[in-house]
Amino acid sequence: MAANQSPWPRQWLMTDERIGDRLWQAIDALPRGAGIVFRHYSLGEEERRALGLKVAEAARDRGLILGVAGSSGLAGELGASLAHNPDEPSGLPFSMAVHDERQAEAARLAGAALVFVGPVYATRSHPGAAHLGANSAAELARIARCPAIALGGMDRERFDALQAATSGAFHGYAGIDCWLQ
Repeated sequence: MAANQSPWPRQWLMTDERIGDRLWQAIDALPRGAGIVFRHYSLGEEERRALGLKVAEAARDRGLILGVAGSSGLAGELGASLAHNPDEPSGLPFSMAVHDERQAEAARLAGAALVFVGPVYATRSHPGAAHLGANSAAELARIARCPAIALGGMDRERFDALQAATSGAFHGYAGIDCWLQ
C-alpha cells in the first residue's frame, strides 16, 4: 500500500517517562485522528497499566488512534489499534522501530503495517546520539515497504522539508517535543 493510501495517522506522539506531567499537554495538542504510541517502558507493570488506562481514555475522548509498545497483552487490554514492537503475536496490526537496514528488512519480512524510522535528525530526547539524515532514513523507509513515520527532531516544518527532499518517502512524522511547543 502506498504511504498516501495508508489508513494510519500522519502525526504521532511517542510517549515516555521523560515527558512527565506534560504528557497531557502533548495529548491535547494532537489533532483529531492523530496517533499515540504509549511506551513508558520503565514503569512497573501495574503503574504502566494504570497510566495506560488513562492514556487510552484520553485517546478515545479525543478521537485518537492508540498504539501500545512492547506488550501485546496490554495493547489488547487497552483497546489499542496497533501493537508497537510487540512482545508476541496478537490479532492486532503491528509497527516496528527501524534504525538500520537489518531492522527495515525484518519489518518487511514480518509484515509490519507501519514502521517508525529514526532518528532522522538530532533530537533533544537522545542528546549526542547518531542520526540517519534524510537520505538514509528514506532508504530505510523504502526497504521496509510499508507506510513509514519519520521520527527524531521532527515537527511539521521539518517533515515538509523531509518530504520534499525524499520524494515523499514518508507517510507522516512522530515526536515528543513537537507537541509541547
